Amino acid sequence: MQSTTTSPPFYRLPSFRPKLQNFPLKTHLFPLRIPFYRQRMSSILGHGLRPLKASARDNDDDGFVTLIEYVGKRGINVEDDLVVLLHHMQYACKRIAALVASPFNTSLGKQTGLAAVAGAGSDRDAPKPLDIVSNEIILSSLQKSGKVAVMASEENDAPIWISDDGPYVVVIDPLDGSRNIDASIPTGTIFGIYKRLEELDDLPKEEKAMLNSLQSGSRLIAAGYVLYSSATILCTTFGSGTQAFTLDHSTGDFILTNPSIKIPPRGQIYSVNDARYFDWPEGLRRYIDTIRQGKGRYPKKYSARYICSLVADLHRTLLYGGVAMNPRDHLRLVYEANPLSFVVEQAGGRGSNGKSRILSLQPVKLHQRLPLFLGSLEDMEELESYEDVQQKVNPGYEV
Repeated sequence: MQSTTTSPPFYRLPSFRPKLQNFPLKTHLFPLRIPFYRQRMSSILGHGLRPLKASARDNDDDGFVTLIEYVGKRGINVEDDLVVLLHHMQYACKRIAALVASPFNTSLGKQTGLAAVAGAGSDRDAPKPLDIVSNEIILSSLQKSGKVAVMASEENDAPIWISDDGPYVVVIDPLDGSRNIDASIPTGTIFGIYKRLEELDDLPKEEKAMLNSLQSGSRLIAAGYVLYSSATILCTTFGSGTQAFTLDHSTGDFILTNPSIKIPPRGQIYSVNDARYFDWPEGLRRYIDTIRQGKGRYPKKYSARYICSLVADLHRTLLYGGVAMNPRDHLRLVYEANPLSFVVEQAGGRGSNGKSRILSLQPVKLHQRLPLFLGSLEDMEELESYEDVQQKVNPGYEV
């Protein structure tokens, strides 16, 4: 008799969540000093990046320095609590990287139409958008770390109080550029870390959670972003330079590939949505016109490069120099502008709202928006000299 068992209908497939790979220890993968391993590592690292080896006296099994090793005793030696937090943070980002690269992520992009296909009453089975899933992954990891008092996320209306004795506050944009997932355009996670303000401990939870999250960017102790692209790159700063780590998918380790990123003092690329040129203020139009014609302080014609992914546009700017910008009141001070400005300044650049240094601004609202300009120091000084570069009107577009 033919079996009555049937396969689940196709519309059920979007709810599938693939299990993540359990990464083996790197010592189990390759014997010591196998040339193939070294060659493969160098092939995935991108522009100018190579895995950095520890010295022979460290007796490391393969000579490479991981993120956790770097922030521990062998590297910059940050506080043990922060090392634990970073361990859980990097784990969350590895999970997000796996989801972004999964063939099933299209089902996590938009819910539009899924419920209708699945039938009435099936909303609970519909997959959550990928940025919401990413937010839940990060929150879970921060809770498990035991080191975080507050998490403030772009995906939540209010900060989440996690632990009374957690020493740190984390502000985060879980998946910036998630609308680009379907086109395989790079996306990213942006984060900033503060010390918990112990003087606020006696306040009600909601109040102290909000005040801890509204700290000035000048109080950041660490910040960074993770770029999910052809390689997964974690770029971070702890207040003593900017470092880059590249994910080795064969071992699950973030490997140190650049211990000191230095943005060129002058670039030849600007990154902005030129389609809105006629809505820009006069100062910004004159600036762009001038550098495109090679008539600015730098006598070379600038090129436009725009991915429409903040993390990707900034990462290119860090490597090549120039300016990445959004002149509208669009980007968020707490989750995007402050952490990225800290990264850029530690690499020798500048973050500005077009008039003032970003890290000098005091946030007054959790989701406060502002124009954002990031880039090479000399390019930023020239841009700010035009003064009228902030776009105040936005006709014909969504905010």
